[in-house]
Amino acid sequence: MLAPTLIWFILFLYKPMYGLQIAFKDYSVFKGITDSPWIGLEHFYTLFENDQFIRAIKNTVIISGASLLFGFPVPIILALMFNEIINPKFKKTAQTIVYLPHFISAVIIAGIVITAFAPSTGVVNLLLNALGYDSVYFLTKPEWFRTIFVGTGIWQEAGFNSIVFLASIAGVNPSLYESAVVDGASRWQMMWKITLPCIMPTILIMLIIRIGNILEVGFEMIIMLYQPATYATSDVISTFIYRQGLQAAQYDLAAAAGLFNAVIAFVLVIAANTISKKVSRTSLW
Repeated sequence: MLAPTLIWFILFLYKPMYGLQIAFKDYSVFKGITDSPWIGLEHFYTLFENDQFIRAIKNTVIISGASLLFGFPVPIILALMFNEIINPKFKKTAQTIVYLPHFISAVIIAGIVITAFAPSTGVVNLLLNALGYDSVYFLTKPEWFRTIFVGTGIWQEAGFNSIVFLASIAGVNPSLYESAVVDGASRWQMMWKITLPCIMPTILIMLIIRIGNILEVGFEMIIMLYQPATYATSDVISTFIYRQGLQAAQYDLAAAAGLFNAVIAFVLVIAANTISKKVSRTSLW
């Protein structure tokens, strides 16, 4: 039963690691990975002398940090709200509505965003016009890109991410609530004193995972929404790798950027897990 998963991991995750060595080579498509000469850390020096790469790191950290700060609490709040709904029909309807965006492809989501923020026919600008303000072409304004991207990500994924916390809430011992009712506790007090403390281990585990992915920004959405006018705030590590690797055919430099990204993510996971283990005794391993 484990064989298909193990084969998938070996073929698509472990076998490609052989190609990471091109980050330390002057790679040539014609010579291949084996015959390309070693050049050590030269590509990494080149990256950190590249203003575009430094800008991409900065944008990645800012966008991911904003997504973590504003987006991480939303699924928890949604799960707590769903848990308080008494009417089962209304609860199922509300859950379906907030889960739905997750199952819509990134292309359609990007189309919705582009349409909503269109300068002449977009619903956002129509509202601004109705309030007496001039239209704004938001997607060409660097200062608006991060807000739009982070907001879109929260709208698309918050509902689906709340499933994990709802499952954790479902595992809370009902006798705790029964005892609280006998003691005269309100629904609000039970939420703060019982529900939240009981699901805190799940919250910490999900937080560790999110911190480990802090340098991973939704590539598909970025690539469909950004443009040269917004590179100053929208260009992230994944789009930098895309331009260097596929558009400029600098595969070795792109591999070096990707390896740097992976190493930093690994260090962040280790650090977050260690801190969580010392502070709360909750950890991934």
